[in-house]
Amino acid sequence: MTKSSIFYSITFIFAISIVSIFLALLFLLEYDKQSYTDKLNAKYSIIARATLFHLNNFITNDELKRQVQGYQMREITDKETQTLIIQNAQVIQKISDRIGTSAILRYDNNHYLHIETKYSSLLLKDEDFQPYRYDLIKTIFGVVFAIIIVAYILTIRKLKPLRKLKRQMDRFAKGDLDINCKTDGEDEISQVANSFHNAVEQINKLNHSRQLFLRNIMHELKTPITKGRISAEMLENGKQRDRLIGTFEKLELLINEFASIEQITSGEGLKNIKPYRLVDMLDEAIDLAMINPKQIEIDMIDDEIILHVDFRLFTTAMKNVIDNGIKYSIDQKIRIMATKEKISFISQGKPLTYDLEHYLEPFVQEKNSHQSFGLGLYIVHHIVKAHHVNFTYEHKDGYNYFNFEQIETLA
Repeated sequence: MTKSSIFYSITFIFAISIVSIFLALLFLLEYDKQSYTDKLNAKYSIIARATLFHLNNFITNDELKRQVQGYQMREITDKETQTLIIQNAQVIQKISDRIGTSAILRYDNNHYLHIETKYSSLLLKDEDFQPYRYDLIKTIFGVVFAIIIVAYILTIRKLKPLRKLKRQMDRFAKGDLDINCKTDGEDEISQVANSFHNAVEQINKLNHSRQLFLRNIMHELKTPITKGRISAEMLENGKQRDRLIGTFEKLELLINEFASIEQITSGEGLKNIKPYRLVDMLDEAIDLAMINPKQIEIDMIDDEIILHVDFRLFTTAMKNVIDNGIKYSIDQKIRIMATKEKISFISQGKPLTYDLEHYLEPFVQEKNSHQSFGLGLYIVHHIVKAHHVNFTYEHKDGYNYFNFEQIETLA
């Protein structure tokens, strides 16, 4: 859970709230304890002083009642109870004076006021003492704390579909259309998740229709192209025969290029990844390019370079780069340099008119070129991208360099 995550933010806010409530509880307990203690001390001081004055006959009984009126203090008259409390009670505070002593006692969650003179002793129980007040405060804060925890759990549960939606969207961004983020909730997050699910389903339907359409077209076109080429080959040798065969070969090449595009863009591309020797793949690419081996120079540091790739697609990509390099080279030759990290296709020629990105779009050709459909580098780009390989270009010393870089990541 990253710091930018909404779940992190909510957890952080709730944690701060809990800590704040806990600190407020400690402050309130301490403040209330001090305030209540001061109140009790003032109360007991008044009662003790008035009682001592009365026991020493300084004030009358009526004056005593008037001074302690409103204070709920009950005298403990049972001698055994007096003795039990005085002997076992905790002395909280004791004050001595020339006319007597007074002590605040705590016993069995009750407060008592023990007043003594030379001639008498009196034990008063505070009927108004509230030993439960601190527990009550703790209970209130405990309830608030429980409410916050429950609110946090409910909030996280409400946001749980958002996590699932994010995971599904990450899969969708990687090209995986086999996702399911549909929920039964009725809140806004559930509505967004269901809308996204419906959108993906619609994309799946459109993608399936597109694939079916393209495959049917390619299947239907292959038959007449094959028949046409057979018929052309049956003609007598001549320019007309060669033109027809060349036309049908060009159409067949176009169909094969469309097949490669369809496989890459349909999301079904890399299903046949296996380890292959680079030297075998280059031989296959040269055969596909149908060029004279004398036009190619191969320079490999290691003949046992192994790549984990889709053989048909990757050899198609290399064939297109080879074909493109020879087609636009000055001497109609190409050199291939290969290491474990990089494959370079080098040909002598003028630099590209535009940046490489311009030629990675479909149906883009150099001026005055009528030898291709402008799909070569477009196909190369998508194939190497699907294999997580970088396709780069540079021109130096009169040579064009088309590179497959970072191929070590295929291992």
